[in-house]
Amino acid sequence: MEIIAAILVGIVALEHLFIMILEMFFMNSKMAKRAFQLPEHLEGDRNVAIMFANQGLYNGFLAVGLIWGLILGLNSIGYMVQLFFVICVVVAALFGGFTSNKSIIVKQGLPAILALIALLIVI
Repeated sequence: MEIIAAILVGIVALEHLFIMILEMFFMNSKMAKRAFQLPEHLEGDRNVAIMFANQGLYNGFLAVGLIWGLILGLNSIGYMVQLFFVICVVVAALFGGFTSNKSIIVKQGLPAILALIALLIVI
């Protein structure tokens, strides 16, 4: 189960690295427009791009925290780091799903919830 937990945490980390890259560097790409469903009248708006870049930075922090936890392993410190950052992702996904787009709960929340369950089983 430890391997499954590590794989799931790794998937969540990679997902957030990908989101960070889209939000910070490729907001005007077709993929980002499709992923974030940005209304046409906001495309190219500098203020919106800045807000997305800022949000991307936070997604990067989540990814780095998860990777840090994986590097530390499943000793007590590594486990707590992974648990903390996975819970942060679950909370962010729920908040985003309820306030922005319900699909966030599935796209970002489901992998994090599965990782959380796997981590809780490991202890």
